[in-house]
Amino acid sequence: MTFRTMATLQSWVDDFRALGYHDADILRVIPQDLDDDLDRGLIAAQLRSVSTTFFVAPGAAAGSTDWAVTFEPRENAAPLPAGKVLALSGELAMLSALCSFLQARSEAFLAGQ
Repeated sequence: MTFRTMATLQSWVDDFRALGYHDADILRVIPQDLDDDLDRGLIAAQLRSVSTTFFVAPGAAAGSTDWAVTFEPRENAAPLPAGKVLALSGELAMLSALCSFLQARSEAFLAGQ
């Protein structure tokens, strides 16, 4: 699906940043490793409050407009004081808003075809 291209995702991330979400500057579009040679991307970043990397990718089912956050595994526990937990909650709220934004954009893209 063409809404999953690197250029389209970068445009959508730029639009999301322009909405003023705190911490949206940590987002970056990277190539999605697939067996085919399509120009597909996903969104990745490393959280600031904990050393956890995540990526945001569209659903795997054909025609899906759903988006999900995948947190990469950690080797060690990450105890957090109250201030860091509060910072993490802000980052997670931004990720939730990003998934909703991407789903709305995906639905609008497919409706316009």
